[in-house]
Amino acid sequence: MARESFEDEEVAALLNHAFISIKVDREERPDVDAVYMAVCQALTGAGGWPLTVLMTPDQRPFYAGTYLPKHNRYGQMGLIELLKQVAALWESDSEQLCAAGESIATHLNAALRDAPTAELGPHLAREAIRQYRQSFDRRYGGFGPAPKFPSPHSLLFLMAYAQKEGDSDAQRMAEATLVGMYRGGIFDHIGGGFSRYSTDEKWLVPHFEKMLYDNALLTMAYLRAYARTHRPLYRDVARRVMDYVLSELRGEEGGFLCAQDADSDGEEGKYYLFTPEEVASVLDQEEAAAFCAWYDIDNPGNFEGKSIPNLLKNEQFERDTDAFFRQREAFLRYRRDRTSLHLDDKALTSWNALMIAALAMAGRVLGEEKYLQAAHAGRGFVQRHLTQPNGRLWVRWRRGQALHTGQLDDYAFYAWALLELYATTFDPDCLLEARTMAENILQHFSDPDGGGFYLTADDAEALITRPKETFDGAIPSGNAVAALVFLRLGRLCAEPRDEAAADRQLSFLAGSMRRAPMGSGFALLALLEALHPSHELVCAGEMPPQSDLWALEEEYGLAVLVKTPDTAGALEKTAPFSAAYPLPKQGTNYYLCSGGACSAALHSLEEVRAALDRA
Repeated sequence: MARESFEDEEVAALLNHAFISIKVDREERPDVDAVYMAVCQALTGAGGWPLTVLMTPDQRPFYAGTYLPKHNRYGQMGLIELLKQVAALWESDSEQLCAAGESIATHLNAALRDAPTAELGPHLAREAIRQYRQSFDRRYGGFGPAPKFPSPHSLLFLMAYAQKEGDSDAQRMAEATLVGMYRGGIFDHIGGGFSRYSTDEKWLVPHFEKMLYDNALLTMAYLRAYARTHRPLYRDVARRVMDYVLSELRGEEGGFLCAQDADSDGEEGKYYLFTPEEVASVLDQEEAAAFCAWYDIDNPGNFEGKSIPNLLKNEQFERDTDAFFRQREAFLRYRRDRTSLHLDDKALTSWNALMIAALAMAGRVLGEEKYLQAAHAGRGFVQRHLTQPNGRLWVRWRRGQALHTGQLDDYAFYAWALLELYATTFDPDCLLEARTMAENILQHFSDPDGGGFYLTADDAEALITRPKETFDGAIPSGNAVAALVFLRLGRLCAEPRDEAAADRQLSFLAGSMRRAPMGSGFALLALLEALHPSHELVCAGEMPPQSDLWALEEEYGLAVLVKTPDTAGALEKTAPFSAAYPLPKQGTNYYLCSGGACSAALHSLEEVRAALDRA
């Protein structure tokens, strides 16, 4: 549509004569996107992008649609004809358009007030599992027909359900999807990282755009699979995704940039496609033959006469995590010299937070310092460039300029990242900053009457409605992540306000979980944490070996609070109950807590592990 219409002189003349044209980057203004996507769904029963909306000067929309050809075609109205009709009607009867816009705005606000409700309980998770089983592709993994999206937050829920409920089928669905995505062309077998989605059922032909958020969330899913199974494939895929991000999407100042485009030299996917002849020009004859056989690069190819490297036919695919390393490096250099990809160089707070959370998790699960250092650098970037002097957040930063008042996703995702960092570093400053983000959510986003949190702050630019998003899309719902944040703050800090906020938030989300279970994977993940008995560990004294604490966190789902002589003062600001646990003169005392009650002091992590095994 950009090429057909928005770069067209005839369309431009008509738009500039009768309309004020506004093009919105939905990544920078998710609130505008959410409001007018709801308009499109209300008017047409469906949504999508590109989204075209016509509205009155006071933001009342009276027309919405997705793709429009330049002229009428096959019964579909063209943009030119639409604009002419609307311009004529505005001159002759603008009140009709204004009345239609007012009616739509009233409908949206009524729908927001009448959100569905449901009773909280394990039945919500069980119904979701039933639906996942029904739509699961047993041959290739994933859910539903093509196009297939990774939906890593659903995979995180499935693995958590398998662990907490002993459901091996849920684990099998998650793992089959992780393996299927890795073997297909949606994974970049040369340079690492995942493309946006697959256009076919096999995960072979991707939409070649690579997004930061997909790769952050998929890193978490593969890390969680590795922590549960210790299968080297998952560890190595997570590493290759993170190494791709650190190489291609990290900015000079430590933050993470949005995306690499699908097109190069005006052709979608050209950067990623090869012929056997190209491989032979890079590698010697024997290496080239082996490389092509391994990655299914042949003539006539599998996509428009060329080949997308993949492992779908390769039953030895698991060896690929270390095989052909030198050849891949040579081919990566060749690919970069041959053509280039456009880089979307915005840095979004919410997406940076997802990557920080993934890297912090990697530091804990893999014990690799470089990923933890990258997480710290990402946090420093958010503090320097995406945080206002008053402690509030911005939405985005680009080339030295921060813009747009932070929205719910920014605060919720960054708080989650800080809690992941605390679980790895036990630095109380991370806990304190997470507390600040949570307080901002309560102060600026709460709906005291309807429950839940608005997408926009109370002092943000006013739109025709103040949206609340409860369902997951490409990224988890900010409301669902907020529920997880308050649950984890409640476990770590034992503050009644956090526990009450978590309860209210899960009750608010229950209706969404019942109405669309497969669209509520992250809310269901939070629900599982609330439903299952948890244990917390207070360590008072000398700093225990971090690797031992990480192992306990991962194996038992343990929330760990560490109080040392250096951290005691800062910790007590965020978790006041920790003042009751004295620091011994030497060694460390361990207090295992559950349900608000803590055990007598234990004196070694071996005793802690034995107590957890008995629980």
